[in-house]
Amino acid sequence: MRTPEASRGSSLFLLLLLTRVCTEGYRPVIIVHGIFDGPKQFQTLALFISKVHPGTEVTVVDVYKNMGSIQPLWKQVEGFRKVIEPVMRQTRDGVHLLCFSQGGLICRALLSTTPDHNVHTFIALSSPLAGQYGDTDYLHRVFPDSVKKSVFVICYNRVGQEVSICNYWNDPHHRSSYLKNNNFLPLLNGDRPHKEMEAWRDNFLRIKKLVLIGGPDDGVITPWQSSHFGFYDNKEHVVEMRNQEFYRNDTFGLKTLNARGDVSLCLYSGVQHIHWHSNFTVFSSCIQKWLT
Repeated sequence: MRTPEASRGSSLFLLLLLTRVCTEGYRPVIIVHGIFDGPKQFQTLALFISKVHPGTEVTVVDVYKNMGSIQPLWKQVEGFRKVIEPVMRQTRDGVHLLCFSQGGLICRALLSTTPDHNVHTFIALSSPLAGQYGDTDYLHRVFPDSVKKSVFVICYNRVGQEVSICNYWNDPHHRSSYLKNNNFLPLLNGDRPHKEMEAWRDNFLRIKKLVLIGGPDDGVITPWQSSHFGFYDNKEHVVEMRNQEFYRNDTFGLKTLNARGDVSLCLYSGVQHIHWHSNFTVFSSCIQKWLT
């Protein structure tokens, strides 16, 4: 016959065991910041994750922050890789990548160029995934005297490609110059064929889930549909993801992911660009359920 003390001891042991399973059951989350910001801006997001999934290991990558974020993106990819790869190697069941704004492009490039990554879910939070073309405060911080119609003159040459925003500046009125002289996004999207395309596609398809978050009141990502892989045609009409050439040709695996049922789009109105990562409603509606 069991004593009350033994029963209480068994219950306590079971509770401790369940608590350990719950806290150790969440994959680590790696957060990558965007242009002109750094880890400081993501303390609230890290707190959200810790609150709803206690025990989750959260890494906010502390490289290329603030003005360092305008360094060329291929250089940044290597810097972020040096921090992220050790976290991945320590985790048998994989990690989640949560990447904001320009950081979404850095994460895409890292995924495409890392053959043995173990990223489970890639969450792109208001990222210019299909490019950027707009007169915004961010543009004028980099090029104070320029407007969107003239930026291609700066961006589409060797010197311009040393500035991060030029690596994803996608002028729909100068498509041929974009394809020829942009050394980042056309390669990443497969708009310009290259010898690593098939390998990059296979690497990207290692992810289990792609989550795309954006909305019409963003105010920075232009067009905002770029956060869902939509973009302008040469008349500045938005062409949605499924009608993009890179989707139809499945150049980097997006069509395959969608056919697998592994692309989730979250559209949220009323959120300005700098508030995506500190809005708990966005977190609970669009992010939380994928961080398991």
